Amino acid sequence: MTPTRFPLSRRVFLQRCAALAATTGLPAWFIERSLSAAEVPPAPRSANDRPGMLLVGCGGMGRGDANNARRFGEVVAVCDVDEGHVEAAAKQFTQDGKTPAKFRDFRRALEHPGVDVVINATPDHWHTLINLAAVRAGKDVYAEKPLTLTLDEGRRLVTAVRERRAVLQTGTQQRSDNRFRLACELVRNGRLGRLQQILVYLPAGLRGGPFAPSPVPPGLDWDFYLGQAPKVDYVKERCHTTFRYWLDYSGGTITDWGAHHLDIARWALGQDGPLTVSGKVLAEPVPGGYTAISEYEVTYTWAGGVRLVARTTTDDNIFGGVVNKEGQRHGLRFEGTEGWLWVTRGDIDASRDEIISAPLPEGAERLEASADHMGNFFACVRSRKAPVASVEVGHRSASVCHLATIALRLRRPLTWDPVREQFTGEGAAEANAHVARDMRRPYDYSFIA
Repeated sequence: MTPTRFPLSRRVFLQRCAALAATTGLPAWFIERSLSAAEVPPAPRSANDRPGMLLVGCGGMGRGDANNARRFGEVVAVCDVDEGHVEAAAKQFTQDGKTPAKFRDFRRALEHPGVDVVINATPDHWHTLINLAAVRAGKDVYAEKPLTLTLDEGRRLVTAVRERRAVLQTGTQQRSDNRFRLACELVRNGRLGRLQQILVYLPAGLRGGPFAPSPVPPGLDWDFYLGQAPKVDYVKERCHTTFRYWLDYSGGTITDWGAHHLDIARWALGQDGPLTVSGKVLAEPVPGGYTAISEYEVTYTWAGGVRLVARTTTDDNIFGGVVNKEGQRHGLRFEGTEGWLWVTRGDIDASRDEIISAPLPEGAERLEASADHMGNFFACVRSRKAPVASVEVGHRSASVCHLATIALRLRRPLTWDPVREQFTGEGAAEANAHVARDMRRPYDYSFIA
């Protein structure tokens, strides 16, 4: 029997908007439009109308993503190269006496019957091969950020997703945060006048070492974990939660938090990528330790003359003295000819109240509304529409991060062509050599052929 729906009266709807405005600090006009525009994730039509999910990468982030996704589907299989992670995930997602199938090789896991959706929460250097294999197997994918390890991987993945007409949502969940969307809409519609500069604040990374090799822990397939990266002895700091501080597997905080905040900067600008990039190393890596630069300043220029500066902050080094909240170590500050706007998770502020409080006019540019990132993904799995953080979005925003890592490694200014997606001008040959990486066999593209 279909339940009866009772539409809200206009008065009740406005009362609800006012209540949300009071609790979130967002303007009522924006909440009203957001509630009207956001696509509500569809409820399952029946017990059988719930996609089967495969979780690949069963660490804390992966299990958190899968637990969030359980609102919309069932975890039928789990996969990790670490047996302890597999067992923990299988225990967590056992339901009604049914334990998910357990795998160590994602290729075999993709063959498991009942898998419709893949949640990929592996370290960065495994993202692309697993995403490609899943798409080729006819699965839709929720892919953790950054979407790729290299620029070339992103181009390959975009092509594959479009050819197979798969749904891929990048896990840059700030695209489904009302504060960030409001900030981007205000910037795009000229609320700050002519945009001049964006300051992006990112936490400093880890700077430590040297680290000594140790025996591989029982249950960990170290060679499989390394994958396409160079073969090295096991060092516990290279594995699991601290993988991102090694260039073999990630890019440090510029591809971690940068994947979130640089994505928002790009969303506000409405451009594919910058025209130039330069990097300044503020703290050298310790020999024998983490290889990703822990403290840095990266400067981009974009079409229209907008300058974007991404800089790490530490407890005693708040970037430029302009962070709005004491101790706030990450977020974005947009500066224009008529004021500034600050946004981070849980907070939005401006130089004048009316920058935020005054409604945008009719006909203003609006951005796609989503208030539930995982829900948006599953709504698109059903509708076959592109999600709010599609493969193109994930690739282009990850590219901004990868440009920074290349500039920091080469320590020179570089010119980028966002249309052809290649470096040009002085230093182009050396920089373009970093667009792709050599992949250690057998963990190259033939691994999923």
